[in-house]
Amino acid sequence: MKLGLKLLQERARVNSFWWPYISNLPQTYSVPIFFQGEDIKNLQYAPLLYQVNRRCRFLLDFEQEVKRAVENLKQNDHPFDRQDVDASSLGWSMSAVSSRAFRLYGKKLPDGTCIDAPMMLPLIDMCNHAFNPNAQIIQEQDAGSAKMLIKAVAETPIKQNDAILLNYGCLNNDLFLLDYGFVIPSNPYDCIELKYDGAFLDAASIAAGVSSPKFSSPAPWQQQFLSQLNLDGEAANLKVTLGGQELVDGRLLAALRVLLASDMEMVRKHDMDTLKSLSADAPLGIANEVAAYRTIIALCVIALEHFPTKIMEDESSLRQGVSASTELAIQFRIQKKSVIIDVMRDLTRRAKSLLSKDTTACQG
Repeated sequence: MKLGLKLLQERARVNSFWWPYISNLPQTYSVPIFFQGEDIKNLQYAPLLYQVNRRCRFLLDFEQEVKRAVENLKQNDHPFDRQDVDASSLGWSMSAVSSRAFRLYGKKLPDGTCIDAPMMLPLIDMCNHAFNPNAQIIQEQDAGSAKMLIKAVAETPIKQNDAILLNYGCLNNDLFLLDYGFVIPSNPYDCIELKYDGAFLDAASIAAGVSSPKFSSPAPWQQQFLSQLNLDGEAANLKVTLGGQELVDGRLLAALRVLLASDMEMVRKHDMDTLKSLSADAPLGIANEVAAYRTIIALCVIALEHFPTKIMEDESSLRQGVSASTELAIQFRIQKKSVIIDVMRDLTRRAKSLLSKDTTACQG
């Protein structure tokens, strides 16, 4: 927001050096803080709705703070040349910064380390996003000068009229939509957030056909493991994820494996990294692993049921023709549902593979 205020100051300043750049910035942005109320509801995903509402509340509060700070200033001291700065203009500047600024090395400290600072870089911010970019941003000190050089350097041959592509970061679709105003289809880093809740897990486990789950009433030794995973205690972090590169949050997987186990000594034979790893080959046995997978699949079913519409309905709505913001909201929720379905398919395949191994071993 500090950089956003600087942007508004330069926009208000007569004969600003930056005016040619500022005048070519988009007048509107497709980020959710500018969606109509119905389109915010159309996102259908509670964690993102929370973030959108939080940003909107911040802008409304910050508008009042800015107005109080400048209301008694003289004309020559006014940072925005007496122009009104409201939540809408603050939202515009924040969106310009979040969608275009680069976080680069700023001021150098006495110990030689540099403070990261967001910087708006004309021309370079015309590059688009790709997870497999053809260029990268290089920052270096100009030899014999205090000037810092920022340049886009091609990593592969780029033909005339080809887009220059940078990797904005390995981000989920929440951040791409919030900060940049677009959604990446089949984003390999997209995930859904869930709250770790013992009673909720008990219900999911029972629905999955797992007998006598102990998620809401763990044994003392199991509770110790939960504390190590930061899923129990006063400062616990109860946010867990499904999807993305990890597929299943390691802390959630370890908790399920431990709480579905009855042999404390067997659990303690394994280090925490093994218990958190999906690549570990059923560390606590095939029955335990399949029960954990089935519980997660049941969680996925419950998560899907929280969406008011199904993917087929969403796709039908898109074919009927909708506004740009409605289309973005529908694309976003389609991708979230797709993440859940992909997790279910992957874990179902893994469970079947383990059960077939178990059957083969028994027959042998």
